[in-house]
Amino acid sequence: MTDLLVDCPTCQAHVKWVDSSVYRPFCSERCKLIDLGAWASGERAIPADPDYDDVTNGELNRD
Repeated sequence: MTDLLVDCPTCQAHVKWVDSSVYRPFCSERCKLIDLGAWASGERAIPADPDYDDVTNGELNRD
């Protein structure tokens, strides 16, 4: 059986998907921290529709 290879989301290096690859899917701690910084700064976000967001749509029980 061959190891599954994935691309590091930050630098596109090949990463083996095995237990010994502690930073998977990233190739290194550096790439992991670069990705975390992008999320923290708002460079990356999950698209959402505020009309359907259960926190902003006004349907919350406000007891």
